Amino acid sequence: MHDERSLNRNEDSVKRLPQALLAFIHLFNARRFWESHEVLEQPWRRNKSDFYQGLIIFASGYVHAQRGNPVGVRKQMAKVFGKLEKYRPHYMGIDVDAVLQWAADSIDFVERHRQLRGPELTEAIPYPLLRPEVALVRGDEPELHEPSDR
Repeated sequence: MHDERSLNRNEDSVKRLPQALLAFIHLFNARRFWESHEVLEQPWRRNKSDFYQGLIIFASGYVHAQRGNPVGVRKQMAKVFGKLEKYRPHYMGIDVDAVLQWAADSIDFVERHRQLRGPELTEAIPYPLLRPEVALVRGDEPELHEPSDR
């Protein structure tokens, strides 16, 4: 259980994360997956971060879910593992193990519900929320030290 002071400290510390990552999380949680992935494109290109690319691919899997495309979901989520596994268990305030579990669960969902396409898939697939936590910031992440992203 967290008290209000510790929650406020966590919130303040999380605000020190790169603005692009915070914008990605905000848009992702609002189910604006296309926009969320676009926010990380420039930072990813600037520093070649596999972490950012993994999050971009993760979001694009849900773009396919919103379009009712199970093949796209399966293909994109399978790529997430290659980009994010090396960041386990957490990185930049994100529970990477949880992201990888959501990717696996999404693959499993479209496999178990092969009959779902289009709007039926869009409505039925579970959409996760990303909750950054300061305790999950390792401190050695190069993306934290990018001054142009503040």
